[in-house]
Parts: sequence; C-alpha cells; structure tokens
Amino acid sequence: MRIVSLLPSSTEILFAVGAGDDVVGVTFECDHPLEARTRRIVSTSSLPEGLTPAQIDVAVTERMHAGEDLYHLDAGALTDLDADLVVTQDLCAVCAVDVSVVDEALAHLGCRAEVLTIDPHTLDEVLASVVTLGDASGCGVSARSLVETLRERLYAVESAVAGRPRPRALVLEWTDPPFAPGHWVPEMVLRAGGSNVAGSAGEKSVRITWPEALAGRPEVIIAAPCGYHLEETAGLAAELVARGTLPDGVPVWAVDANASFARPGPRLVDGVEALAAIFHPEAVGAPDPAMARRIS
Repeated sequence: MRIVSLLPSSTEILFAVGAGDDVVGVTFECDHPLEARTRRIVSTSSLPEGLTPAQIDVAVTERMHAGEDLYHLDAGALTDLDADLVVTQDLCAVCAVDVSVVDEALAHLGCRAEVLTIDPHTLDEVLASVVTLGDASGCGVSARSLVETLRERLYAVESAVAGRPRPRALVLEWTDPPFAPGHWVPEMVLRAGGSNVAGSAGEKSVRITWPEALAGRPEVIIAAPCGYHLEETAGLAAELVARGTLPDGVPVWAVDANASFARPGPRLVDGVEALAAIFHPEAVGAPDPAMARRIS
C-alpha cells in the first residue's frame, strides 16, 4: 500500500502502528518520528515564515475571509506517488489541507486513491482514529494494542490524581490574541486533575479577550499555542509575563504544544501526564523538562 498523509498526527499514528514503510508522502509539518522527514513533501504553508503570533492571526483571518487556501497541495507529487490511500481532515482549515481540496485535486488528476478523513474532537475519538487508521493500513492488531496501552496510561493518571483539589487552569491555545482551547484539550485538563476555566471540550477553540481569559481566576496558566514547540512556546510565555499581561503570583508554564496538545495523536497522553505533573507533582512527580517548563 502507498499512503499519503496530509496530517502530522496521522503520519505519527501510521508510524506508531507499524505502517510507516507504506507512507510515501507527508506535509512540511510532519516531523515525528524523524523518519517521516525522509518522505516526499506534498503540502506546504502559504504563509510567509517569521511571522509573530499576532501577524499569523491577521494573515489567517484575512485569507479565510477571502476564501484563500492556507496550504499549497502539490498535485504533481500526488501524481508521482500513485497513492492508494490519502489521509486528510475536515476539522480545521487552519490545521491542514481541507478534504474538499484533496477531492478536487484527485478528481482533476484522475487518481483513484481512497480518501480517508480523520476528524476527532475528543480524546476517545482520537483513540478511535488510531484504530481507524490501523485498519485502513492493514495494521489493526497493533493499533488496538497501542490504544489499550494509551488507555492504561490515562487510567493511571486519573487514579493518581483522584480526590485531590483541582486547580483552576487556563490553557492558551494561542497567545496573541488569546484563544481558549477546544476539542480534546479541556478534557486533557480534566483527566489530569485540573479544572478548565476557558473553552469547551469537543468544541472549536475560540478567540477571547484577556479579561475573558482571566475571568475564571486561574490558579495556573499553561501556554500551548498551536504550531509551537517547547522552546518557542517558552519565549512567547515569557513575553506575556514581561509585558504584565498575566496576573502576578499565578504560575505560568510553557508546554510542547505541537508534540502533545495540538496534534490529535498518541502523544496527547504525554500531554495529560505533563499536565498532571504540573497540577499534582506530589502525586505523579515533577514535569519532564522536555515536555513542560515553568516560566514564572
């Protein structure tokens, strides 16, 4: 089988279940595992490099209002790769190539590849998508085994933090302007033993004001901007602290959003474990410094 993955999370899942050898095409963002970097890149961003979060927000908003695509799909690469399966999404136009664009490209090229759409909104749906991709790639047995292991880890976290006070947590899915988290992130906070003060589980992330972000009187603030790794996130969080945007005395943490918060794949469980370590280090130990860093 020849698989083109247009989602970093799907690329990660396919490699995790044992279908990595069948993956022939990926996106410019597919960086886990490192082997994915050796595959042909078939989609790239239309945004220029080096933009600040505020500039990215303006550019994305303007292009979406104008009906312009945020990603370039290399139709020539699709032709050359002769894919049997193309994995894409219909969840978020900002996250990856939309399924409608893929369908149009394949129809134009006369390609008969199956298009599989992955659109999880909750942790359970993310785990279900692992099985879906496993079955589609002929790796259903290993996919189910992986999901069982992930569920055991989630249960271990929930058991460790059960009955403990739940700190009020503000997770920032974007920092300028602030966005309240949606989809699986509020659920991650809950399973890790926290209380989410902004955003709703299973819903889209939403733009909010700083007064709205802080109205829930958070006891801990976690910067997890979509598209950023830990080092970059730490810099953005430090800027918020330096500007006095965040309330004094409230701990501010940066996490690796790309690895364990923004991408709906197996490493979301790493994110739950990192949150539990932030909220309840006395129960689960201190956070892994490769996963989370305290800023103030």
